[in-house]
Amino acid sequence: MLHTSRAPADAPKRVAAAPKPTAGELFGKSINLSGRRRFTSQRVVLYAVLAAQGREGALATSRDALATFSDAHRTLLAGEMAPATLGGELQQAYFGPERADDRIAAFIDLARRALDAIAANAFSAPTLLEELVEAATPLLATLNRLTQIYEDLARQQASMAKKQLTAVMGDIEMIAKHARIVSFNAQVVAARAGTSGREFAVVSGEFTQITGKLDGLVREAVRGAVA
Repeated sequence: MLHTSRAPADAPKRVAAAPKPTAGELFGKSINLSGRRRFTSQRVVLYAVLAAQGREGALATSRDALATFSDAHRTLLAGEMAPATLGGELQQAYFGPERADDRIAAFIDLARRALDAIAANAFSAPTLLEELVEAATPLLATLNRLTQIYEDLARQQASMAKKQLTAVMGDIEMIAKHARIVSFNAQVVAARAGTSGREFAVVSGEFTQITGKLDGLVREAVRGAVA
């Protein structure tokens, strides 16, 4: 009797690993997060001012914006999007003389203290709110600078990828050219062989069609790469 083995019912299922994001995808995500950081920084300050004026729901909105801002900043500093991974210019902007990371961390701390003071109706609330409003403009300049770096690096990466693709397509085109020569020579040999070369001629003809299709694909890919 033929027995088939069965996996236990409680055996863990293998989950396919998520495909690693491309450099283009990483830069796209980093630009998106950097833009989100810019927007939410202003939202934090605007709704903090409205909360101090007693606007209903403004305090919660400001806290939510601050959480989104902080999350975006943490994501941009970790893993595959870390400044050291994406480019030296980012590393310098965050941790070099510009000290963008310190400026952002200081803003987050100041915003938290201001919102807590507003919530408690503390004596320090007006002073902290004023400091927060004053910090918004220089922070926005820092965030704009970071976003510009992400966008510049993305353009550089796209240009490099395009050049690499064009070079690869050039190599493939050269291989296709040699394949055409081989195919032509094979047809000549098959013709000289007469009846005994018929099968060889059929194979050679198929090879010619394949190389023709390859030529078309190469031209298409090159046009797409340089468009």
